[in-house]
Amino acid sequence: MVLLSVASCASGDGGGGEDRPTSGADARASTSSSPAPPPPPSPTGPCADGSCEITVGAGDVVEVPETYGLGPIEVTAVAGDEVEMVAPVPGSGYSIAGCSGGGGVTSHGGGGVRLRCGEGPAATLNDVMSLEVVEVRGRTAVLRIAPAP
Repeated sequence: MVLLSVASCASGDGGGGEDRPTSGADARASTSSSPAPPPPPSPTGPCADGSCEITVGAGDVVEVPETYGLGPIEVTAVAGDEVEMVAPVPGSGYSIAGCSGGGGVTSHGGGGVRLRCGEGPAATLNDVMSLEVVEVRGRTAVLRIAPAP
């Protein structure tokens, strides 16, 4: 009797009747199914809705909507008249057009991209996102992010 009481307390369910044996099929069903992973968190911050104008510096991270095809954009450097950024690419493809100031994209290990954009016309990323370096102010820069026109 004391032994049952200890087992009941150890189960943590606080209710009786839960210590009944299960059939092999019940045991297999309970161990073979696992809960679905939680959905990825929604982006937060000033650019989470897809449109913003934000001042950034090296080390800052800008989250954009999943529909843009990029993970969080990390600013790695602001120097001269250019801003360098890296971002993971969760999908299988990536495109960019119109980065001014000799900007370009190179492969970044782990399925990411490296961007280098200067002040000037907006770049179009993945045909859905517009990224413009509005102004470089020493070690900071103003970025404008919006849906592509």
